[in-house]
Amino acid sequence: MAAEKTSKLSEAYPMKAGDGPNSYAKNSAYQKGVVGAAKELLNRAIRDLSVLQHLSHCRLGPNTFLSVENILEAVEFKYQGQGFNSQILEFQVFFNDHTPNDFNMLFKSLPQSRQYYAAGVPGSFCGRIFANASIHLVHSSYALHWLSRVPKEIVDIDSPAWNKGRIDYSNSTEEVVRAYEAQYAEDMECFLHARAQEIVYGGLMVLIIPGRPNGTPHSMTLLNAVHQLLGSCLMDLARKVSNYRLL
Repeated sequence: MAAEKTSKLSEAYPMKAGDGPNSYAKNSAYQKGVVGAAKELLNRAIRDLSVLQHLSHCRLGPNTFLSVENILEAVEFKYQGQGFNSQILEFQVFFNDHTPNDFNMLFKSLPQSRQYYAAGVPGSFCGRIFANASIHLVHSSYALHWLSRVPKEIVDIDSPAWNKGRIDYSNSTEEVVRAYEAQYAEDMECFLHARAQEIVYGGLMVLIIPGRPNGTPHSMTLLNAVHQLLGSCLMDLARKVSNYRLL
């Protein structure tokens, strides 16, 4: 029930579509580096797992295919190491993202030499998107840090957590921080509840989530500095628009 509730309340803000200079496809080099850095950890996890045939990947874009290739490469290497013929393996890969995202770009970009069957599954991963016990491995890269929606208290002018003039919780009051924490906890609960029903017994879930070193205040992270700069620019723009209308 919790997963279904969050799925209905989730908000979809798709990435910039296409392959132009401002698209997500051309501006995700950092995420690509993260996928590469996690490759060895993924290999070790798969070595301890049984057969993988049905894979789910939560994110679209060119880095998606690199992640899938890393997974299949690890599975094939494992089978070869056990003396089995990896050529007999067949894989089904499901690519998941919000409904408004650019699935056309995904399908156009599918590698011609891919060794798997591909399908797109639209919908929020905060709710159910697959049948019971149908997925062997779930791979989510740089996606779970996005909330399903803006906490309602943040935009309520009568709430102590009203976050006027900011686009995140940095340098905000404790009420604002708690509102974001509560929303993230709800989203993670729904995500894990849904995946628990969809993954087969003994399956694997790989989650790549941005974080910060222990003891480092959120205000000292690079992402926080970027958000503060972006928020300041948006506020300047809003003031200019407001002044222009008054004139």
